[in-house]
Amino acid sequence: MTGYYDSHDSASADDAERPAAEHGMSRRQLIRHAGWFGGAVVLTVASGEVISHIADSREPDSMTPAGATAAANSSLRFVQVSDSHIGFQGPANTDVVGSFTEAINQVNSLGFRPDFVMHSGDLTHLSTAGQFDQVKQMLTGMQTDRVFTVPGEHDSIGDAGRAYRKTFGMGTLGDGWYSFDTHGVHFIALVNTLSLEKLGHLGNDQIDFVRKDIAGLSSDTPLVVFSHIPLFAMYPKWGWSTDDALKVIALLRRFSSVTCLNGHVHQLFTKTDGNITFHSATTTAYPLPKPGRAPAPTPQVVPARQLKDALGIRTVGYRQGDRELAIKDQRLA
Repeated sequence: MTGYYDSHDSASADDAERPAAEHGMSRRQLIRHAGWFGGAVVLTVASGEVISHIADSREPDSMTPAGATAAANSSLRFVQVSDSHIGFQGPANTDVVGSFTEAINQVNSLGFRPDFVMHSGDLTHLSTAGQFDQVKQMLTGMQTDRVFTVPGEHDSIGDAGRAYRKTFGMGTLGDGWYSFDTHGVHFIALVNTLSLEKLGHLGNDQIDFVRKDIAGLSSDTPLVVFSHIPLFAMYPKWGWSTDDALKVIALLRRFSSVTCLNGHVHQLFTKTDGNITFHSATTTAYPLPKPGRAPAPTPQVVPARQLKDALGIRTVGYRQGDRELAIKDQRLA
């Protein structure tokens, strides 16, 4: 089942098929490190090895030589954007439409056409019809054939996500979850923002969907899982976790490479747990405080010249035959 918003109003379906088992990497992935925000995590794949480092803000867009080689050889390249919060009004960012427009322009200036763009939730701030229409129109400016989405909690205020699904839920199951295959990678888009009290929540129906969805996959198939709220316990005190995520994580353990990409926390963070790596994305709207550094996760006002250092996009590349994805986080600055 494939659910996506076609940014060019085209109904063409993905023609990729699941491949046979992939060949593994020569060595396990090296230790990853991340800054909270203002530091970009660069993971590149070259000659069968994963190299991780923190990007300097002055690093050229072409990446490191090893990263450029990996990007050139990648058969799949996509972009993650997150937390645009169209409709937000406040001193933390007085022009979220302008900053999201800059993010779209950055996507369109990458030097390659992404196979797709994934927005990992909180497209809107108050889930009004006008805000959904506005962000949908803005997404048509992405130079890519497909835009996939998952909802954030701000996309389901007062209506359990019905307005979101009306705009972006075509072809999805249940409350908006779905999966698809392309370039030898299996993607799963999960919804953990509807039945939440404090923590994110998936629910038994969605967990059963994952169980059935991956049952026929080879354990060598690379998996990428999208959700809005983290699937790991990043900071439960602020709701930065999903209360039943371990049931899904247990299903994913048999796969040799699993990458989970989320939004929600408005800052970069990476955690590796065995064969599963979690990457939290930054935002295009406003920063949130580091865990425990404030009474609550409220929008942070920073000097205007520093705001774009906390905002950005993520590019991801994958080359068939590898088991890891090359991930680069880029700031709007």
